[in-house]
Amino acid sequence: MKIVTLIGARPQIIKAAALSRAIKNSFSTEIKEIIVHTGQHYDANMSQVFIDELSIPEPDYNLNIGSGSHGTQTAGMIVGIETILLREKPDYLVLYGDTNSTLAGTIAASKIHIPIVHIEAGLRSFNKSMPEEINRIMADHASTLLFSPTETGLQNLIHEGFDKGNQPPFSADHPGIFHCGDVMYDNSLFFKKIAVEKSHILNELKLEGKPFFLATVHRDNNTDQPKRLNAIFKAFLEIVQENRIPLVLPLHPRTARLLHKNLNRKLYRDLQQEENIRLIPPVSFLDMIMLESRCEMIFTDSGGVQKEAYFFEKPTLILRSETEWKEIVKQGCGLIVNADKSKITDAFTYFQKVGETLKFPNLFGDGKAAEFIAEIMIGNKLVQADA
Repeated sequence: MKIVTLIGARPQIIKAAALSRAIKNSFSTEIKEIIVHTGQHYDANMSQVFIDELSIPEPDYNLNIGSGSHGTQTAGMIVGIETILLREKPDYLVLYGDTNSTLAGTIAASKIHIPIVHIEAGLRSFNKSMPEEINRIMADHASTLLFSPTETGLQNLIHEGFDKGNQPPFSADHPGIFHCGDVMYDNSLFFKKIAVEKSHILNELKLEGKPFFLATVHRDNNTDQPKRLNAIFKAFLEIVQENRIPLVLPLHPRTARLLHKNLNRKLYRDLQQEENIRLIPPVSFLDMIMLESRCEMIFTDSGGVQKEAYFFEKPTLILRSETEWKEIVKQGCGLIVNADKSKITDAFTYFQKVGETLKFPNLFGDGKAAEFIAEIMIGNKLVQADA
């Protein structure tokens, strides 16, 4: 069986590591994987470093799309992906998440009747002003096999008309939906031990054995709107100055570019002068695991970091108005604070008081989601062949 795996953004590269590892270890005689990199994240710190560090096979194709408007970027990807699919004629196109690469793959494959496998299916923020929400909905409704990391995601699909009772052979008109667990949980378990051995980030930042906070800010509705960006960084500065505990913030390229432009001058100057605000370049996945697993608390607008915070039992302040990972909020381990300075500081104070009492039951599977996905893909092809 031949599959084409589509990656483009940093989180997809990391997620793909789990399936590539499962194929190599358990299904190498049954599955041939072709990897296509769209080049959506073209910065080496956001892309190649992860391929190297996580021992992901080098992409067989790289479209080198780069940045651009949603339309320009997606259109270029569709052309390139279609060309590759026609050449390779795979049994499945495997898509991850909700990026423009995901949307482009959905359109390209569905038009030429290549079955789509969507990993991270069923996630919903219920906010269609987010491009990611549109991308994930369209991917789900064109897919043949849909793998949800959570029970909530599975129920979202059922509410949208998917039938949990469908039996193979599956197709786009008769899709199979599955609650499989999270491939990122697979990765976190696998790479945590490696990170302890190989990551030196804590020593480099002089934080080994010391308390610190971790933050990530990258979504365009935060970085591109001065009012929101100022509120977030005012909260960061106040928290650091009152607690005298460092806050580490690996800067996404877009955030780094827009800080000087969109923060007011005094705030920007204060950030530069505050020794406990550690604005650093993007970090590798192993370094990120070390930061997440050793910090006291996490502030983020990233869906992936929300999950990883939960994996490592860290309270999380969600810098958005909603989240697709509703289980984390329901469990009380994440609080939605949006870009509201008062909500951020109040939630921080709350977590300082209750942090040690928080419970983190397993919500994301058994660490073998990738193996489950591979088995279902193989099983469906066998049933199709018999039919």
